[in-house]
Amino acid sequence: MAGKSGFGSIRKPPSGRYQARYTGPDGREHRAPQTFVAKTHATTWLSTQLTAISAGTWALAPATPAAEDDDEPLPFGEYADAWLSGRDLKPRTRAHYRALLDSRILPTFRDTRLADITPTGVRRWHAAMDARRPTMRAHAYALLRTIPGTAVQDDIISANPCRVRGAGSVKRASTTKLAMIDEVVALAAAMPAQYRAMILLAAWYALRYGELSELRRGDVDLDAGVVRVRRAVVRVKGEPLVGTPKSTAGVRDVWIPPHLLPTLRQHMADHAGEAKDALLFPAKDGRNLSSASMYWYYWPARESIGRPDLRFHDLCHTGAVLAASTGATLAELMARLGHSTPQAAMKYQHAAADRDRVIAEALSKLVVDAEAGNSGRRRAQKKAS
Repeated sequence: MAGKSGFGSIRKPPSGRYQARYTGPDGREHRAPQTFVAKTHATTWLSTQLTAISAGTWALAPATPAAEDDDEPLPFGEYADAWLSGRDLKPRTRAHYRALLDSRILPTFRDTRLADITPTGVRRWHAAMDARRPTMRAHAYALLRTIPGTAVQDDIISANPCRVRGAGSVKRASTTKLAMIDEVVALAAAMPAQYRAMILLAAWYALRYGELSELRRGDVDLDAGVVRVRRAVVRVKGEPLVGTPKSTAGVRDVWIPPHLLPTLRQHMADHAGEAKDALLFPAKDGRNLSSASMYWYYWPARESIGRPDLRFHDLCHTGAVLAASTGATLAELMARLGHSTPQAAMKYQHAAADRDRVIAEALSKLVVDAEAGNSGRRRAQKKAS
C-alpha cells in the first residue's frame, strides 16, 4: 500500500510499518533510515526533511536502495548520517558532530546494525578512548547516546545501549581567574587604540567574543545607552559564519554602564565606519576580526600587566561576576548575560559571594598593614628619642 504525503511518499509494506521516501535537491531518491509504527510519524519525518531543504540546511544524504519490502534497520553509519542531516543545528555544532562521528564513533560502529550495538560494546569503545582528553571523550559519548535515543523514540530499537553512568559529562577544575578592575583598565590601555573598547565591553558587558566581533554601528544606541546583541560570528574551517547568538536568550539589549559612554562614543568616532552596518572592531581587511588575529595584541598586553594567565573569556566571566556583585537577581543576570537556564547564571552569584569573602580578607589586610606601619613608626620615634 502506498500513498502521497504532498512532499515525498509514504508506503505501508506487508510488515505493517510505514516507509517514507522523497527526491532530494541532488535529484536522487532518499528514504528514511527506519520504518515507522504510525503514518503520522512518517509524515513528520518528511516534514523535517522539507524544512531542512527550505532552510538551506539539508546536507547530502547517503544513497539508500529503494527496496520495496526490506524492513531492516540501516547500519549505524547510514542512520547517523541521516540523523545529522535532519537536525536543525548551528554550523559549528554541525561541524563538531561531523568530526566526532568521523573520527571517534564511525570507525567502530559504522557497519554495525543499530539493534546489534550492545551495552558491552559501547562500554569497551568508551574505555578505549583517550582519557587524557575528557571533554572530547564526553562529547563523543553524548553524541553516540543521542543517536540511538532517537532510534528508541522511532521504535527501531527497544532500548538505548549507551549506559555508562556519567560518561556524557566532564568535571572540570575551575581555571577561571577573574580580573580586578584596575587590571581591566591597564589591559585596555596596553591594547592598540582600535581594540581598547573591546576589552572594556568584554569585561563590563560580559559579551562573548563572537558577539563582540560581530557588533556593528547600528547595534549601539548611545542616546538610549544600550548595545543590542542580535548576532554572533563563529568560524568553521577558518571561514566566518554570522548567525544568531549562542542561545535564544542571547538576543538581548545590554545597558551601557554610564562611565563607559564617553569611551564608546570616542571609539565609534575614531575607529568604526560611518555606515550603519560597519563593524565596531574590524580586522585590517574590514572583515570580522578573528580571535587568532586579536591574540597577537592580547597576549603581549596581558603579559605587560602581569596576568599571563588571563584568558579573553575570563573577561566575560569578570563582567558576569561584577554584575552579580551589584545584587542583581537571578532573572536580571540571565537577561543581561543572555543565559537560557538559571544554572548558568547561578554560578556567577556564587562567584560574587566568594569575591565578597576575598574583599573581606583584603579589608582585614588593610588593618594589618596599617598596624604594621604604625608599629614601625613608633619604633622609629622611640629610637629617635
